Amino acid sequence: MAEAHQAVAFQFTVTPDGIDLQLCHEALRQIYLSGLHSWKKRFVRFKNGVMTGVYPGSPSGLLVVLTGYISATKYAKIDPSLGLFTKLSTHLPVSKYITVEGQRIAGGVLVGTGLWVAVIFVMRNVRRCLLSWHGWMFGRHGSLSFKTKVWLVLVKLLSGRNPMLYSFQSSLPRLPVPPIKDTVRRYLDSARPLMEDEQFQRMEGLAKDFEKNLGPRLQWYLKLKSWWASNYVSDWWEEYIYLRGRSPIMVNSNYYAMDFLYAFPTHLQAARAGNAIHSLMIYRRKLDRAQIKPRFLLKDYVPLCSAQWERMYNTSRIPGLETDILQHVNESKHIAVYHKGRIYKVWMFYDGRLLLPREIEQQMERILADKSEPQPGEELLPALTAGDRVPWAKARSQFFSKGKNKQSLDAVEKAAFFVTLDDSEQRYEADNPVQSLDSYGKSLLHGKCYDRWFDKSFNLIVYKNGTMGLNAEHSWADAPVIGHLWEHVLSSDPVQLGYSEDGHCKGSLHPNMPGPQRLQWDIPEECQTVINNSLTVAKTLADDVDMHIFPFNKFGKGLIKKCKTSPDAFIQITLQLAHFRDKGKFCLTYEASMTRLFREGRTETVRSCTIQTCDFVRAMMNDNITKDEKLKLFKVAAEKHQDMYRLAMTGSGIDRHLFCLYLVSKYLGEDSAFLKEVLSEPWRLSTSQTPLQQVELFDLKRHPEFVTSGGGFGPVADDGYGVSYIVLGEDLINFHISSKHSSLETDSHRFGSYIKQALLDILDLFQFDNKVNNK
Repeated sequence: MAEAHQAVAFQFTVTPDGIDLQLCHEALRQIYLSGLHSWKKRFVRFKNGVMTGVYPGSPSGLLVVLTGYISATKYAKIDPSLGLFTKLSTHLPVSKYITVEGQRIAGGVLVGTGLWVAVIFVMRNVRRCLLSWHGWMFGRHGSLSFKTKVWLVLVKLLSGRNPMLYSFQSSLPRLPVPPIKDTVRRYLDSARPLMEDEQFQRMEGLAKDFEKNLGPRLQWYLKLKSWWASNYVSDWWEEYIYLRGRSPIMVNSNYYAMDFLYAFPTHLQAARAGNAIHSLMIYRRKLDRAQIKPRFLLKDYVPLCSAQWERMYNTSRIPGLETDILQHVNESKHIAVYHKGRIYKVWMFYDGRLLLPREIEQQMERILADKSEPQPGEELLPALTAGDRVPWAKARSQFFSKGKNKQSLDAVEKAAFFVTLDDSEQRYEADNPVQSLDSYGKSLLHGKCYDRWFDKSFNLIVYKNGTMGLNAEHSWADAPVIGHLWEHVLSSDPVQLGYSEDGHCKGSLHPNMPGPQRLQWDIPEECQTVINNSLTVAKTLADDVDMHIFPFNKFGKGLIKKCKTSPDAFIQITLQLAHFRDKGKFCLTYEASMTRLFREGRTETVRSCTIQTCDFVRAMMNDNITKDEKLKLFKVAAEKHQDMYRLAMTGSGIDRHLFCLYLVSKYLGEDSAFLKEVLSEPWRLSTSQTPLQQVELFDLKRHPEFVTSGGGFGPVADDGYGVSYIVLGEDLINFHISSKHSSLETDSHRFGSYIKQALLDILDLFQFDNKVNNK
């Protein structure tokens, strides 16, 4: 195994004649280039901070304002400083140091700059007020009202040009606190179809009592927080929903993203890793330079919050006894790589530049060629991140707080990200689609339980046959952020970077580049026992996962839009029909919606099981009701779902408000039977759509093979389903279904069959050509 033999810049020997100093010029050169690279990054960050801080202003705008102001005052024969230097001269001998003409220019610059800053301040605040209006979301689809058009013109006028990733952060409104009366009313509406009359009357009484008595007091504290904090939900959500969880994050929290469904760019594991890692590092460079375009809604008019991008790289979740913390370092020049039980530190820079794909492939080849055995305890070490959090926290404090173990653990936790060169083969097989995709999904979700570092912000997994995927930790950001990164990697891999005819990365090998550094561990038997215990817990959890993934290609977004229905509403109602056929009852349903229209917004829950949807499902189960009547009920249910989704996106959701009220009650030492029951209700159907955000990167008409499989997550409830879906192109919807083998009520494959049939049954209401059913 090649090691970094030039790690020491100098050596010295003490002799009778003095000290013989021997400098290694190559090592000093690398130190110089590394320092130069660091200072360049600092300068870029400083420049970006200034540019973001003055947006929608710009240096050219400042120059225009100064030139215009000084010229206007000179033409009007007015003192540009507005008497500033005249007043100063009574206290300070200004004229001794600055001439009269100099005073005019300096005064003009000061006053002009102040005017420029004032204009920017006004523009930001007016724009924030404009973005607080969300009436445009509730208009008729496909048309804009006159009010919305005027609003769009004003938003456009107050927007700058060429925004960077964080340019709009200071212009975004704060998440509003909904009135308690509205939240309670919407909660009762959502709970009605899930409760018997007697149970609902009891809950209604608890809700009314809460709304009248304890609720207003809790609301006052919550509003106080909303005025003080950037977002009244996000910090508590991150801490109490994610970081304070003591159960394993593998399966329960982490989620995954898949490779192309049909395309296999190369069969060489090291080559695929080379292109993917290089692409990930290019994305990080763009992120450091704030060159990633911010996300928008409504034709690039309405910006979304970009705060979640900040901790994408160089981040690791650190276990604690009561709560974990997120450790983020500003800069990391290496990645950590796991292969066959060995962990390596691989530098991503040499000669002051980022390694090229072929050079990264060269490093991966060196790791694959290494025949050395794992050190005692090293092979299963990552299982600590897959088990319960408290044993991992104790082991980390006891066995990894000093010496070589601390140095090696730092190398992993401070790496840009974690890479697993998996020794298994996974891919979609046309002759065995069901089993191959199910195995692939389970592998990405949990692997062998000891070959992923689940605490890292994300893991890149590259399989022996060249297929790859991601496993992401959830606390630092939500799935759309990782999805944006993954779209960049997938689009740049086969098209922009490409491969040579023999499957290698393009480019040439580096003759002198030091190889990867094997991390050294000293893991005692006591620690190995803890590792084995964590592995047992993780394996039990992983073996219980019932995963089913299937591409539905009978129809897709194109035909659903002809039904004049939102694809998301269509699929959500389909899931309700399929669930009722599967279990014979309705259940509390979670659909993730984003609140990134607000500063530091994360997610909100859309309670998809509505009264209207249940009416439609019952009608579908009744053969005596005509298709026309069923279709009317479907349209009512779809419109209700869309309305619920809009309310969630615009800060009028139910669950985040109640969650924060519950936390305030705990801080105050007050018990609320209403809040306690609401937050203890299990989500037996947890759903999420994976959006395709950068459609321009994928020309699916010319290259249908570049269809991605999307991603998925584990089941939330022991007796429930987790369903993720992605709508691709016009004719494909990919579903990822998870449940637990230990539950007698669930079966992922059975539920998948019900989903397929429900999609066809609902489409049949619209009386399209029967060719769809025969496709």
